[in-house]
Amino acid sequence: MFEQKLNGRYSRTLDRTDLLNLIRGGEDTYVEFKIRLVNTEKVTAEIVALANSGGGVIIFGVNDQRRLEGVDDPEQIEEMLIDICRNQIKPALLPRIDKVSYDSGIRVVVLQVDDRRGPHSALDNRYYIRIGSTKREADGDELAQLFTRFRCAHFEDLPLVASTVEDVDEALVWSYIRDIEGQAFREPDGFPTGQALRDLRLAVDYGARITPTVAGFLLFGTNSSVQAIIPQSQIELVRYSGGDSRSAVVERAQFFGNVGSLFDQGLSFIKRYVDLWESRPARAILGLPEGAADPIPCRANYPKDPVTEALTNLIVHRSYSTIAQPSRVLIFDDRLEFINPFKNEDDTKKSIEYGVAAKPNPRLHRVFTSAEYGLERIRRGIPALRRAHHAFSKREPRISLQADEFRLELRGI
Repeated sequence: MFEQKLNGRYSRTLDRTDLLNLIRGGEDTYVEFKIRLVNTEKVTAEIVALANSGGGVIIFGVNDQRRLEGVDDPEQIEEMLIDICRNQIKPALLPRIDKVSYDSGIRVVVLQVDDRRGPHSALDNRYYIRIGSTKREADGDELAQLFTRFRCAHFEDLPLVASTVEDVDEALVWSYIRDIEGQAFREPDGFPTGQALRDLRLAVDYGARITPTVAGFLLFGTNSSVQAIIPQSQIELVRYSGGDSRSAVVERAQFFGNVGSLFDQGLSFIKRYVDLWESRPARAILGLPEGAADPIPCRANYPKDPVTEALTNLIVHRSYSTIAQPSRVLIFDDRLEFINPFKNEDDTKKSIEYGVAAKPNPRLHRVFTSAEYGLERIRRGIPALRRAHHAFSKREPRISLQADEFRLELRGI
């Protein structure tokens, strides 16, 4: 790596010996040669690619054959590089620039690129990476890896480069906006859906087009498009005939689509096999006299708010960067289990129970749980869920974190 080339002394001032050693090694993943700085757009992309690929150096005044040619105005190049790093890259880079002079009069400018504040993009929201001595634009999987590695931004804010505004349900977008604005809503000319999503911070400019973010696509994408582009967003529901997963399967279903559709389909499946109540029912309401034994096993009864909140959490707080591990709802005779991929090492069982755990998809959560999105409003949050479930069943919900998995268990009565 580049740090190893400099004996572990990252971002220190380079002397002539350091520079010659780097030049002799030729271009690679961490070293780029430029004869001069002419095309600022191309240099910006090179800097972004280095910053997203472990850092490195760009040496101005050296040709591809490793020959020192020097630059005419090192100070001007330094000013241009500072402007690029501060104003042409998001988030801004903090560069270190060295001007090295040789006895022959040749002057060389070296830009050291730090990789500790990424991922970075150009102003047009293009993310570049470096493979060997070449750069290229990152694809969808590589973007996910970048954001997962740096952990400084939410995966939900990634531009979903495989999608376009044409993959969005425009009626759903404008219904949401109409409800937000209420009587102040005025029908826009031509219904510019891409601009509306960008104003909602659910889409970004990506090159010459507007591209939905992961959150925007999950919220407003058409069901078929979401299934095709984000297949890991599916949820799986299973009704077992007994008290554990060894029992026969009564019904198994997999649902795809935007998060609103997932919620509606998931709740409909749950209601086929359990009864949801606003408050704890009396035995007489269930058709049983006090003290009587059940002649046959009855459908389990659950508090409505905790079940709908558990399903909401399953959908909005899952790790959408996790592939091939769907969210699951398991329905047994006596309990419901909500199981999600889980990757946040900072949160604990207690932090989740107290309602202070980090939300992996805050923008998705905010829109999904708003009245304007059109789903039923309930008491939100794990603390409210715990209180309501205990008041109904006289039992504490069971929360467990294990093997990259979050599990919430609700007991029926």
